[in-house]
Amino acid sequence: MHEMAKGMNVGLSSLSPHVGSVLVGLSWVSPTGDGDADVSVLLLDANGKVRGDGDFYFYNNPAAADGSVQLLGKTPTENGDEDRIGFDLTAVPPEVDRIVVAASRYGGRDFGELADVEVTLADGTGERLLRFAVEDADTVSAIIFGELYRRGGEWKFRAVGQGYASGLAGLATDFGVDIEDDADDADGADHADGAQAEDGEEASRDERDTARTARAGQTAPDPHNSANAARNGTGTGTGNGTGKETGTGDGVAQAAGPDPGTTPGSPPAPAPGTSPGPVSAPRATDGTVPPPRAPRPRTAKKKVTLPRADRKALAENESWRPSRLVPVPTLKSDRDREVRATSVLLAVMAQVPEFGRRLTAAFGAPAGRMETYTEVVLPHGETPRRPDGVIRVERAGKLWTALVETKTNGSALKPDQVQAYMDIAARRGYEAVITVSNDVALEGSPLVDVKIDGRRKHRVALRHLSWAEVTYQAQLLIRHEGVGDRAHAWLLQELLHYLQHENSGCHGFQNMGAAWVPVRNGINDETLCEGDPRALDVVESWERLVRQLCLSLGGELGQKVLPVHRAKRGADPAARRNRLADRLCREGLLQAEFRIDGAPGILALNADLRTGKLRTSIEIPAPEQGYPLSRAKRLLRRLAEAPADLHVETLLEGGAGGPRGTLERLRPEPADMLPKGDTRITGFRLSLFKSMGNSRGNAESGFIRSVDNAVHRFYTSVVVHLDQP
Repeated sequence: MHEMAKGMNVGLSSLSPHVGSVLVGLSWVSPTGDGDADVSVLLLDANGKVRGDGDFYFYNNPAAADGSVQLLGKTPTENGDEDRIGFDLTAVPPEVDRIVVAASRYGGRDFGELADVEVTLADGTGERLLRFAVEDADTVSAIIFGELYRRGGEWKFRAVGQGYASGLAGLATDFGVDIEDDADDADGADHADGAQAEDGEEASRDERDTARTARAGQTAPDPHNSANAARNGTGTGTGNGTGKETGTGDGVAQAAGPDPGTTPGSPPAPAPGTSPGPVSAPRATDGTVPPPRAPRPRTAKKKVTLPRADRKALAENESWRPSRLVPVPTLKSDRDREVRATSVLLAVMAQVPEFGRRLTAAFGAPAGRMETYTEVVLPHGETPRRPDGVIRVERAGKLWTALVETKTNGSALKPDQVQAYMDIAARRGYEAVITVSNDVALEGSPLVDVKIDGRRKHRVALRHLSWAEVTYQAQLLIRHEGVGDRAHAWLLQELLHYLQHENSGCHGFQNMGAAWVPVRNGINDETLCEGDPRALDVVESWERLVRQLCLSLGGELGQKVLPVHRAKRGADPAARRNRLADRLCREGLLQAEFRIDGAPGILALNADLRTGKLRTSIEIPAPEQGYPLSRAKRLLRRLAEAPADLHVETLLEGGAGGPRGTLERLRPEPADMLPKGDTRITGFRLSLFKSMGNSRGNAESGFIRSVDNAVHRFYTSVVVHLDQP
């Protein structure tokens, strides 16, 4: 990686051929754990000024319509968080001469309170090309980290590191943007403590803004008036995440529309750690009455995620264990695990609206106020029933209710118990019965068969959740998408810790079933015949395992991972499983394919029960340009950190297989990958082999654990290094 000092510049094309799009990351470390800053991007013309309202990007205006700029938000790193910005340099308008990347602090704080302030730049493949550490940012509250600029038809990067003690206002002034304070507003919020305002204070600020608008004689904004204002040199306001408004000082109207992520009529939510300041009425440059200004953009709350790597602990030694909201080691029986798991899950669903809504939306629940209950007694004939939980959602005076039945470890759902809950729900007018267990429901094959009285007008839906799916949804929120409140993030982290603890009993599908060993032995001694029902049991268990792999891998990556079924749309799932069971009897193979968002191809998984080997592989197309040898060398460069035992096979036109070998052998001799003659290379197949576990369970030597390890190892050591599609 190219290390840069202040004032240095470098051409991007000299660092990588993949610089049509780049990824800029701004990062810092807060010793106190609560320091943060707002990232902003300005597009400047040849005069060093913004052209209009589309040239200023911040977290309330995060993306350009042409895709040239996109603020991607925070991503967890080893030391904390990193703010990332994506630039498509091929889409930047030709009149833009420079792109300035900056950040500013708020609440009277400066960058001297932060450590390891730096900027990095990566190419389109994700490989980091350069790094610039800002070392003299002690008393400044805004910094220009660097700038991308055009020279001689190519893009270059300059390490700037210029600080502004006057904060965002001083930085903006340099580029023709004027940030004004309204000294006449006696009700302005206090910036000294940087605390987040409560909902009531937000509403009062909205009322004060409305009163100021009325005093200024303003009416509803009109786009034609705004355009006239731009021609006449009068500026309009735009929010910038600091609680102030900016207006252009060079005769260009600067206005930002409302955030699409906010609800109309809701009060503006300040950024964490900020208090919005007073907003001034627009000032006319010619002494006339100013035209109506654009509506004040509502500031969306920043999403909160927790870093993957914990901060350095304050414990005296490693034997000290951090306190947990929900202790797990004390659980002794399956009944204790069921009660604890139900209570933890329902409590977090009620307290974290994003999480509760995500789990219930697929079941037909409305978006509304949610309350959850455990151990509710409901009458049912002579014997009252006690479901594990109840979920109730209120929306517009109407109630949606679901009964919950949970199982942990290897406990199976009891059909008579679920049937009783369905009958109770139908009589009482409830909408759903939700079952939660480690089992995974298959398409067209319900876990529990229940009878539904067709004479009843009110129908009750029977839905199932796997504990693996609950974990997946929690991971998406806490690791990738974020929630709107740090307390909610902490609750989700505690739930995730509980679900992943070895004693919780919530580990998802973990047993291939009683048929696994007989089928494996029958394949080895060739006594398993087609039509054997035990083979079908193994195929169904395999499909459950594949679906769980999609959830676990998707939760880690933050990407959608789906199983690929090569069958006609609408085909009978039962018939497909019967065909796979017959193939298992004939060939001893279990096969699956995964489609991963952002991967260059389909990830294939083969379990050969005859040889006891697992094979994970992916086929990638060969580059369209370049000589065959240059294509081979480029692939080997991408696989510099891949395992030495990776098998590489060259694919040739017509579907034939070409030369093959391990990465260890091919690295010193890339020409060995080329076929003899002039046969065209169409792609490459990359494969890893691993011994298969024997036992049916989830032990270290079990089949399930070996499959999970094989898929994760192949993705993290091979697929992530390949060119993205």
